[in-house]
Amino acid sequence: MTALTAYRSLSRWSGALGVCAIVAVIRPAHAEPRAVVELFTSQGCSSCPPADKILGELARDPSVIALSLPIDYWDYLGWKDTLADSRFSARQKAYSHVRGDRDVYTPQVIVNGATHVIGSDRARIEGAIKDTGRADKVMSLPVTMTLAGKQLTVSVAAGKDSAPARGEVWLCSISKSVPIAIGRGENRGREVVYHNVVRNLLKVGDFTGSSQSWTVPLDSVQRDGIDAAAVLVQDGSRDKPGRMLGAAFTSLY
Repeated sequence: MTALTAYRSLSRWSGALGVCAIVAVIRPAHAEPRAVVELFTSQGCSSCPPADKILGELARDPSVIALSLPIDYWDYLGWKDTLADSRFSARQKAYSHVRGDRDVYTPQVIVNGATHVIGSDRARIEGAIKDTGRADKVMSLPVTMTLAGKQLTVSVAAGKDSAPARGEVWLCSISKSVPIAIGRGENRGREVVYHNVVRNLLKVGDFTGSSQSWTVPLDSVQRDGIDAAAVLVQDGSRDKPGRMLGAAFTSLY
């Protein structure tokens, strides 16, 4: 499904929301994953359930940070997506503007912020992971998260080359598994499980090339249903997202 015209009415990505319900013991994130895979999906898209299943399979691979970002531009088809966020629609559009192709559809996967493939094509996703992994600076920064008491600390190590990478640092609050019974629209009567659903975003800072850390208080950002968190260090900006420079994922329970 394509949505080039639907995007003309979408608002720009609004300010970041808080990351919620993060209560856990100290737990380091997986070290140096090889890829961030973002799936733009919709409960109103009949082509999406196979991609949602693949995303779930990728989510079980500790070397891949697989994220579901439900979009809202198919809500008019008879079913309002219960997980959708207009900011995710804007993020998908922003990627297409950076690439210059305006190619926006569901299910669409963006790999390492650099290339897009059909989300239901596992072979092409794996190929894109390999191809983007060869690009300069992609997933080159060590990133860690540490939970202690009521605080979450995000740390990004300095790059190793003479021209260090720079980018924005975003903290995602995640629900690892969300089953949805769809009552109307193209997927009427189906129950689909959505994996690693991004529920909120918080920009914690700008990475400037040297080793940096940020601490986020948890008592002001709690929310039910959040059981994981991810950190994305990405070249560019919110409106012009670029290559993924580093990332980390951790369960919160």
